[in-house]
Amino acid sequence: MMNVFIVRPFGTKSGIDFDRVETELIRPAIEQAGLTGGTTGQFIQQGNIRTDMFEQLLTADLVIADMSIHNANVFYELGIRHALRDKRTFLLKSKTEPGADSEVPFDLKTDRYLSYDPKNPGGALDLLAAALKLTLDAQNADSPVYQLLPGLEPADPDKVLVVPLDFREELERVEAAKNCGDLQLLTAEVDGFAWRVAGLRLIGHAQFRLKDWTGAKVTWIAVRDYDDMDVEANTLLGTIFQRLKDRVASDQAVERALENKEISAADRAEIRALMGRNAKNQWEESWSGLSDENAAQKAALTSPHLEKSFELYRTGFIEDRNHFYSGLNALAMVTMMVELAQRQPAIWQDNFDSEEDANQKLQKLKELRSDLAAGVRLALESKQTALQRTGKSDVWVDISTADLICLTSTRPNRVAQAYKKALTDAPDQACDAARRQLALYQRLGILKENIQAGLESIAPVALPEQEGAPRVILFTGHRLDAPDRPTPRFPAAKEAEARAMILKAVASIQAKSAGKLRGISGGASGGDILFHEVCEELNIPSQMFLVLPKADYIKASVADAGSAWIERFNRLYEKLKVRVLSDADRLPRWLRAKKDYSIWTRSNLWMLHNALAISQDHLTLIALWNGATGDGPGGTEDMVKRAQDRGAVFIHLDSRKLIE
Repeated sequence: MMNVFIVRPFGTKSGIDFDRVETELIRPAIEQAGLTGGTTGQFIQQGNIRTDMFEQLLTADLVIADMSIHNANVFYELGIRHALRDKRTFLLKSKTEPGADSEVPFDLKTDRYLSYDPKNPGGALDLLAAALKLTLDAQNADSPVYQLLPGLEPADPDKVLVVPLDFREELERVEAAKNCGDLQLLTAEVDGFAWRVAGLRLIGHAQFRLKDWTGAKVTWIAVRDYDDMDVEANTLLGTIFQRLKDRVASDQAVERALENKEISAADRAEIRALMGRNAKNQWEESWSGLSDENAAQKAALTSPHLEKSFELYRTGFIEDRNHFYSGLNALAMVTMMVELAQRQPAIWQDNFDSEEDANQKLQKLKELRSDLAAGVRLALESKQTALQRTGKSDVWVDISTADLICLTSTRPNRVAQAYKKALTDAPDQACDAARRQLALYQRLGILKENIQAGLESIAPVALPEQEGAPRVILFTGHRLDAPDRPTPRFPAAKEAEARAMILKAVASIQAKSAGKLRGISGGASGGDILFHEVCEELNIPSQMFLVLPKADYIKASVADAGSAWIERFNRLYEKLKVRVLSDADRLPRWLRAKKDYSIWTRSNLWMLHNALAISQDHLTLIALWNGATGDGPGGTEDMVKRAQDRGAVFIHLDSRKLIE
């Protein structure tokens, strides 16, 4: 959720009740547009402009300024905003009779305004809400300062904002535990904070390091929504989309990054390499399904993606001669072109007007191959020297050195020794990556002796089998009614009926599920415990998520149902895999300012995001629920909406049937 800062006069001035304008027009429009925000009244006393106000003018995603009358504070704050930020400032003005106090100052006469009737400000509500959404989506400068001085760079809010220490510490703990679902929860929770984008960047980097590509995609797109041309977001999304096999989106992201003329040579090389890898994947797909070596060679040689990949990798290496990855891949692609052209001369010559042209092109490629080999060798030597100077090592540099030897050496035994040296004590993933690259050459029948020597030197890798995407059932439901509950929702006498409803729903999902099925729920008396017991009966593994440590949770959510339910809880606790959200019944300090948010609402979203992290595309939410609305963020209604927004199937078990 993006943050809005409202700049306006206070009280009634010149016949306009500005407090009413905010209440009936601005606030409802902000909510309708899915935003949150405040005014200078939150930060200043009359005549005393403090640091918080300047911070908001810099960091707010959107500033709304009411310019209806001549007000020094409003003009001053608007001037600060226009000086600091190039876009997302929206101006309002009442429809008043012309006069000295309502005439727009000369310097602002060219700006556009949304007009409202001060006697009926709510009449412009829908128009303002729509205009705010368009303003957030727009990427053009609306500040007259930046319109007239297009070379001026706006201030970077991330350099001013401080992400809370306890948020950063929580993020570090979550990453260390490799809890991708908890990272996705943090992505949702930073909404509404002034430091939101800076926080999202930290989360996004953690997700990237953990290779949570689905979660990282959501996070970095949220960063990019703030600025379409954000270099860091677009560069990382290039890799993320690539890993998610969306090459079009990957290329589009890196093309956006390249439009920034200020990015470093190393970043440009990395971006070109990403584009080269996308083209290489397309090239491999064009022939990998062919079992006949001759047919595969012909298809590989005629694919336009072969030369495209080579040129992109080569361009990356030209951008930065120390970027050995792009240079090595350019060498690999040109080697394949040369080797395939020599094995399929007729196919090669068909690409040219004459045999002479074909031979000249092949000779040029051989010269490029030689030049690239020399350049990559120097780049790798420089990197190795730098690593030795600091006493460090890098298995990927070692593998790249072996790859270079494989592509250039005429001695197969030399190739074998290079891979043995590089892969001694290397992780399985590195060994598998080296083997897959050699297998690509092998399928095309090129560099046969070197490839065979390299493959024989790499020990077989027993990687775990990749399972299909699991299906997850997330359960939420009412607790068993306490004896003194005035309005029944789940009477104790109706336990059997509730259990039958849950059993029927879970069994129907199981019957339709061809893959692995998992259950997630809390541990409260009533629906939660019944769900875990049903999963146990149906041999479905389930996991218990507790908002508090065991003893505190029993006291808060189990004990009032009686000793029998405590015994059932304890049995499940000992058997199931249990996760605990917090060691206290309050939010961490960085979250306590979040409106209408508690440790219990956080618990619901915690379970939801962990379920989504396991199965983004195969999630079913079952809710034993009376359909009550208005419970706010984190309540059942909110949880249902969030789950459905993420594509979850929703099964409503209407608990009102238990009290009929």
